[in-house]
Amino acid sequence: MEYNNNLSEISAEMLLGYFYPELVGQWKAHHMGTFYRNYNRDVLDLYEEEHTVVLSRDGFLHLLPKGLLTTEDKAKSDKSRTTSDQQRRISMLQDAFLPFDTYWFNKKLQVELQISDMLRSKLEYLLKEYFDFDLSAQTNFYVQQAAVLLPFVKNKRGDFHFIRELLSTLVHCETEMTVGRYSDSDTTVSWLPKVNFNLFVKGLSAAEYRSMQNDLEPLYAFIREWLVPMEVVCYFNIKEYGWPQHVGERLTLNYNTEL
Repeated sequence: MEYNNNLSEISAEMLLGYFYPELVGQWKAHHMGTFYRNYNRDVLDLYEEEHTVVLSRDGFLHLLPKGLLTTEDKAKSDKSRTTSDQQRRISMLQDAFLPFDTYWFNKKLQVELQISDMLRSKLEYLLKEYFDFDLSAQTNFYVQQAAVLLPFVKNKRGDFHFIRELLSTLVHCETEMTVGRYSDSDTTVSWLPKVNFNLFVKGLSAAEYRSMQNDLEPLYAFIREWLVPMEVVCYFNIKEYGWPQHVGERLTLNYNTEL
């Protein structure tokens, strides 16, 4: 399965606040202008050690009228100057406005973090009051990610294709879904609907397989409780698709081999 990792629409404030929360208020921001935006990301370059970020957006210098810093006579005389002289003058002006751009960027970054905290607090309150689900008490990563879907569970319960996509996205693997019938007797006079999800993960050792199973069990329980109808029997399996079953090689029961 292919995943869309296009980050061009994510703002620099959101990315830096998420990956470098300890550096909030310490960034030096260079604004190259929206001309550089085109198909580029908002963050053109990032220098973590220098705490410097280069942005494809307009700074204060780009927003000022052309005649404010340079008179018309001065602009005409500049036409005779070499390109290097013009670039040097532009660079000097950018350095002069750098403190203003940096101050404004760090203020916006702080506001972005405050808004993110408020939205998360709102989500935690909503889940606690309306779904009796304490998000802050959850320690499993997969459950924390899936819990944000609870406000939409009314429209997603019983949507097995959605559950398959959810598993693929959270676990980052291809997922197969099959639908059938379940009966605890030898006949099919009475039966329940059954859905089976196979998560294809390659190259796991026996210890890695057990560890992954333990990590995903809370997610399986969450999906059964909130997204699978009560009358449906649901199974989850981690499989290595296409592994040849040869005695003496790396074989793990119910993973890449079956009796």
